[in-house]
Amino acid sequence: MGRKSDARERLLGAACRLIHSRGYSSIGVAEICAEADVRKGSFYHFFDSKQALTLEVIDAHWAGQRTSWQAILTAEAPVEDRLERLFSSQADAQRQTKQSTGVVNGCLLANLALELSNQDETVRARLRQIFDEQVELVRTALGPSGSPETARAMVAQLEGMVLFAKLGNDPSLLDGVWTQARLLLT
Repeated sequence: MGRKSDARERLLGAACRLIHSRGYSSIGVAEICAEADVRKGSFYHFFDSKQALTLEVIDAHWAGQRTSWQAILTAEAPVEDRLERLFSSQADAQRQTKQSTGVVNGCLLANLALELSNQDETVRARLRQIFDEQVELVRTALGPSGSPETARAMVAQLEGMVLFAKLGNDPSLLDGVWTQARLLLT
């Protein structure tokens, strides 16, 4: 059983890396299997389709991020400090990726939303749920005076600047993201 679950985890990891660095459409099941060192026939033992694998990649990726977002946004600190930490952590992740791989990959979830939202309703719906959850985490952190509109604008500010950093392959474009996002609180 250990080898089977190991193969499944390798497939998830390989798919996550490939999708994050190159997108959904540019990779196929054969390449995911090769990257994971798993036979293509075994792929279909674990996943019904590339779409099913992608949904699990999305959920696994968000599960890790959700833990971080929750820890930051529920910490004992003033709301502005918590939000600044969230923005900084996301910018730091882009800097680290650039340092280790030479490219800014952007946000896996936003990349998939941009690529697939008009092509795959199931993936689009799952991504929408996650972005709605992100907005709700920020709205909750804002407290009773926080509106869904302000929270959505803050998430959009962060995602938009990550997109610009990816487009320019320059994580320094994220340097002022909190300074600008803080203006949404006034």
